[in-house]
Amino acid sequence: MPLSLQFAFLFILGLPVACVAWTVTHEEVFREPREWCRDRSQRCQSLVRRKFFYLFTCEYCFSHYVAAFFLLVTGFQLLYNGWRGYLIAWFALVWVANVYMSFFNRLRLDIKHENVAIAVEQTKVEDQPSATSMRKP
Repeated sequence: MPLSLQFAFLFILGLPVACVAWTVTHEEVFREPREWCRDRSQRCQSLVRRKFFYLFTCEYCFSHYVAAFFLLVTGFQLLYNGWRGYLIAWFALVWVANVYMSFFNRLRLDIKHENVAIAVEQTKVEDQPSATSMRKP
């Protein structure tokens, strides 16, 4: 496969990896299982159990497993054939997915900031007496 096509596959495969990792570790639909996993990651006696449950609360950690799943399903290899191609593709895919998630997180923060600024401005406007009510009869 040509290198340009491999990079296209890498950047396209990063999208579903980022989507799944972000959804499981951040979105409301998985809040209850995530909170249960967070609790188990802090209270389990065994180190292995604590780390296992923690991976469902961290998008970076979870993205490694999601990327491995997508590589298993697609058979995508990067630069080399065989196990070296899978290993390079795995780490590259995790990196790309985490860049996407960072962009998405930043976008959400910007939107939230804009919404707060708009709400503050609306409150200021509503609290100011109107120009017509300030006129004396």
